[in-house]
Amino acid sequence: MKRAICLVAGGGPAGIMLGLLLARGGVEVIVCEKHADFLRDFRGDTVHPSTIKLLDELGLGAEFAQLPQSRLESFRLPTTGGETVDFGDFAALDPPYNYIAMIPQWDFLAFLVAHARREPSFTLLMETEVTSLLWQDEKVTGVTVRTSDGEESIEADLVVACDGRHSILRKQAGLFPRDYDVPFDVWWFRLPRHPDEQAEPANLVPSFAGRDIMLSIAREGFYQMAAFIPKGTDAQRRAQGVEPLRAMIARLRPDFADRVETLTSMDEVKTLDVRLDRLKRWHRPGLLCIGDAAHAMSPAGGVGINLAIQDAVATARILRNPLRAGTVTERDLEAVQQRRMMPTRIIQAMQRVLHRVVFQNGFQSGRAGPPRLMLFLARHVPGFRKLPARFIAFGPRPERAPDFARRPTD
Repeated sequence: MKRAICLVAGGGPAGIMLGLLLARGGVEVIVCEKHADFLRDFRGDTVHPSTIKLLDELGLGAEFAQLPQSRLESFRLPTTGGETVDFGDFAALDPPYNYIAMIPQWDFLAFLVAHARREPSFTLLMETEVTSLLWQDEKVTGVTVRTSDGEESIEADLVVACDGRHSILRKQAGLFPRDYDVPFDVWWFRLPRHPDEQAEPANLVPSFAGRDIMLSIAREGFYQMAAFIPKGTDAQRRAQGVEPLRAMIARLRPDFADRVETLTSMDEVKTLDVRLDRLKRWHRPGLLCIGDAAHAMSPAGGVGINLAIQDAVATARILRNPLRAGTVTERDLEAVQQRRMMPTRIIQAMQRVLHRVVFQNGFQSGRAGPPRLMLFLARHVPGFRKLPARFIAFGPRPERAPDFARRPTD
């Protein structure tokens, strides 16, 4: 039977970062990822300044900067006159942390894994699905996993659930989140960028018309598109075929009307079932939930990846010594929750406000668009644009790399 001091269920940003940090701290850690690779499209691809700064502290920043990526320097809002105004000016923040890196999540994860594998106490098991918890005397003592060879058990002093918003482990542990109403789901799809558009800087521009809301993100070689639809209408709208979506694109983005025919069917459109929830309690004896397993985030602000990574940093810093000593208690696990609960609550509260004033109001009134107050502040209040940029870039409680995980260069 395999055994580790810490077993991490899920090879997403939180799980891989936690594995890297703990391994650098001398903790034997196994990360289990159910898929054979990280190639799953339309995941969050935004790496915020809080994470870029963390990579610098870990000695990984210079190499990360060399990975193919786009740099997002501003978030712009449309006006009724057809123009746009900067709402979040990331370029105004102190360099070098004055941009958001747009990079495919699979490239980012592969980068972290390559460095984690340099640590002798790190193990990544691909195609290894965690299916259930092992218990002894009401304490989690490991997990059961499914591989191509069948089922087996892995014992661990601590299991960390990083298995996402539909976490199997939290459900088995009797941990159930409080759900908050979300008025929309998201259709993700791609449109091509013409050769003469490749020099455009990365930008994030929402478009509004009637009840329709769409977002475009200029990426390397393509535009990543997000169409926001009222919650629960996916099946009904899909049944209408691709033509209504093409018409929506042409209506909201006339400059993209020349390429809507490249969207040939609704099979090319992926649906994100948007959730916003939070556990009241993140732990049981021997088990800790972090990232989406503890708090599913809305895509509003694109903060989900970075909040999950901040969870991982706090977890590694607080639990490294107890894990090495074999003395992890629920008090230690509670310390992680207490550290990360405040920023989670603040960010989710802000997302709920955005849901109400932008999406719900737009769907109900038929006058979708940014509130006039937001536009007024962005236009006329000096320095205002730096405030939302800083909030999105760093969040309310950014974590710093623990000393044991830092490297001058790598």
